[in-house]
Amino acid sequence: MDERTQISLVIERCLAGEPEAWEEIVRTHNRRIYNICYRFTGSPDDAEDVTQEVFIKIYRTLQSYDSQKGAFTTWITTVTRNLLVDNYRRNKMDRLSQSMDAPMGSEEDSLTLGDQIADTQPTQDDRVATQQTQKMVQDALLKVSPDLREALILRDLHDMDYKEIAAALRVPEGTVKSRINRGRTELARLLQRNYKQVIR
Repeated sequence: MDERTQISLVIERCLAGEPEAWEEIVRTHNRRIYNICYRFTGSPDDAEDVTQEVFIKIYRTLQSYDSQKGAFTTWITTVTRNLLVDNYRRNKMDRLSQSMDAPMGSEEDSLTLGDQIADTQPTQDDRVATQQTQKMVQDALLKVSPDLREALILRDLHDMDYKEIAAALRVPEGTVKSRINRGRTELARLLQRNYKQVIR
């Protein structure tokens, strides 16, 4: 049984009112959705709120999912993206520009770039340096334009391919590639500027 068939069966069970099927959907996709929300908002509380909104939306609109139009993961990512955009419009830039108070890398559900490249057994100094790097990357990411940021998050942090991102964001693949390239350039420029400030 292929993955698409398995997902279709879980969705059918869920629509039939089977609680275990809904729990399976939540368990399977919760980490991914939370990570996307956290990367975009930079706030654990906001990420948790939007993640809950996403699952409410998914539950209410599950019957509208059409497997012929794309993967379930892509559909979920689109729902997540739309709610993030709504959340961003409500909150504007005030929350996005706030520095992060939460310790980075303390939760498995919020793996950061620093976690992904860190040694398996870092020393205390390494951990401090990694936390500083994580914070620097996240702070810089929050300053990247929202359109570019969401493309970067989906590509570089969630390893989605260009076609999936284009479907999720509802833009042409060429636009996705352009946003990713511009986002990487903008992020690199911000990181370079932040690094120079740190070593002064």
